[in-house]
Amino acid sequence: MIAAYADPPYIGQARRHYRHDPRCAEVDHRDLVARLTCDYEAWALSCSSPSLKEVLSYCPDTVRVGAWVKPFCSFRPGINPAYAWEPVVFWGGRPRSRELLTVRDWVSVCSPLQRGLAGVKPDAFCFWLFEMLGLQPEDTLLDLYPGTGAVTRAWEAWQRQLSFRMEVVP
Repeated sequence: MIAAYADPPYIGQARRHYRHDPRCAEVDHRDLVARLTCDYEAWALSCSSPSLKEVLSYCPDTVRVGAWVKPFCSFRPGINPAYAWEPVVFWGGRPRSRELLTVRDWVSVCSPLQRGLAGVKPDAFCFWLFEMLGLQPEDTLLDLYPGTGAVTRAWEAWQRQLSFRMEVVP
């Protein structure tokens, strides 16, 4: 299976968070969702809670929305309630057999501190993402907005970990 993960600058946030990087312009999310659905067998797209309604309007009816819940997040003056979760839209993927544990549609993990770009994803988030899509070690995952490379590194670690477990367990 060929899957993709897209974590573009969130709608209306490119200039605020990435103005130092000319490659990080605003993204046409309608076009992005169309390309994801056409080009991949499975995909996941991170977005912000304020933009979720708009993003969903571009998606096929068969998408699911998961939540990355952040038990610790920065509290900003004048922002109440705090933005302590991020939606992740999922489409396609491999069904899970009854022999595998059920995956929740949410994950609770803290944001990494000082790892480069705003919005970098922690390994535990990435592993949850791979499980939600039903990925297996032989699959291909393309990180369409690699940023720091954290998702690609987590994918490689997850593949090694799962391949090792498959070799050890008869």
